Amino acid sequence: MHQLAPFLPLAENRRAMLNHSGQAFSGRRNFRDTLAPLHRTRVPWFTTELGVWRVGADDYALEQCLFVGPRGGGDYCRVGLFAGIHGDETAGIQAAVRFLHELEQQPALATGYEIYVYPLCNPTGFEDGTRHARSGRDLNREFWTGSREPEVQILENQIRTLRFDGMISLHADSDSPGLYAFALGAQVTQHVVEPALAAAEKIVPRNRDRKIDNFTARNGVIRKGYPGILCAAPEACPRPFEIVFETPQLAELEQQVEANLVFLRHALEQYQQLRAIGQDL
Repeated sequence: MHQLAPFLPLAENRRAMLNHSGQAFSGRRNFRDTLAPLHRTRVPWFTTELGVWRVGADDYALEQCLFVGPRGGGDYCRVGLFAGIHGDETAGIQAAVRFLHELEQQPALATGYEIYVYPLCNPTGFEDGTRHARSGRDLNREFWTGSREPEVQILENQIRTLRFDGMISLHADSDSPGLYAFALGAQVTQHVVEPALAAAEKIVPRNRDRKIDNFTARNGVIRKGYPGILCAAPEACPRPFEIVFETPQLAELEQQVEANLVFLRHALEQYQQLRAIGQDL
């Protein structure tokens, strides 16, 4: 059984994550080593270690990074970015870390945004190279079900407390020949997802099958989702825009990472444009 442990301070001098070329890890992966680039001194984001629970003799935690962009024309839009909910889908984890560094170099990309990044939501699955957590559970079927999984409880608390205006999850599909997206919640999602997919498919082809992952799809967009996936709380009103972006896991890792980055840039830009012209969101 997982047991929550008292808060533990961040370890210092962590080793760097695998390089951006997609070079494989040698030996067992360590989630703290992978997130080491987030803990340089004088980074323009705030990093917080959430929870901390014990599995066997090891302690685990989720990390949250907050990047606040330049002020736009109205209120800040609060967006949650989630990666690594399936431990064997590493492209999204790398993309989340690299996206923070992109924002460091180009803060205008986040104009009008508070971006909360959760770069590795399943640390035990990541270390084991498995889709599931070490408990054997698929965490992306556990949300809002009364789950006792510590990762799920921590993220549910974040989602309820922060009341995001938008949520984007990064995934990789082991069976899909191309990229696609689940567009859930607010109607604005379709106006954000389509141009973002069009940009990303210049890196990786889009899956245009009429049936994807057992769901009806149109031009790579699915308008439903599995029960228990990471999403806004059931009582959330109004609901945020909710996007699950999927790359084909068999594609070259660096291409998947770049497709994620392109999708993120365009999704945020498109949503801000809609807000700027005062459309009904």
